[in-house]
Amino acid sequence: MNILYLTIPIALIISFGAFYVFIINYRSGQYEDIEGPKYRMLFDEENPRK
Repeated sequence: MNILYLTIPIALIISFGAFYVFIINYRSGQYEDIEGPKYRMLFDEENPRK
């Protein structure tokens, strides 16, 4: 039972840390265009005729 007093605060700290990182990434615009990179990869050409 005593281990719960240690693991619950550690779990809360980790979850708040993950949520904080998610908020920072969301505000930086990382999740704005999640469909575009996969299509750009397929149709992107690097000057094949040189």
